[in-house]
Amino acid sequence: MSAIDFSDPATIAQLTQALTAAGVAGLEISRPGAQLRIVISGEGEARISAAETAPRAPASAQAIVKAPMAGRFCAEHPGTSATPQNLPRSLSQADILGFIRVGDVLLPLRAGRSGVMTKRLAEPGALVGYGDPLFEIEFPS
Repeated sequence: MSAIDFSDPATIAQLTQALTAAGVAGLEISRPGAQLRIVISGEGEARISAAETAPRAPASAQAIVKAPMAGRFCAEHPGTSATPQNLPRSLSQADILGFIRVGDVLLPLRAGRSGVMTKRLAEPGALVGYGDPLFEIEFPS
């Protein structure tokens, strides 16, 4: 899957139309180096701001994994009867940390880098929002 270009006016227009049609008041997307905020106000009018952000300091040895979208947090795959693993837990970059459930859809949360999961910050079954902290992971320096 290719990255979405949030600086493209056509992409912003499609997002604005989708938000208006869904009755959503706004959307904020942040990623390293850029931020996009769309706020729907009044009769389908939108206020859009896009900004370049200052580069981040070099990554520390500890990171917080945040929810990429809103939904129900699942620490384990709902179709398994696996017992939750104890912490701290070693991770490889391909390991699945948990899932975000939205209706019947499960979004796997991958580690992305090898490290050690030291803390689970969200309770299984909790409703989480975009950007809510889910895990604390230490990476080798």
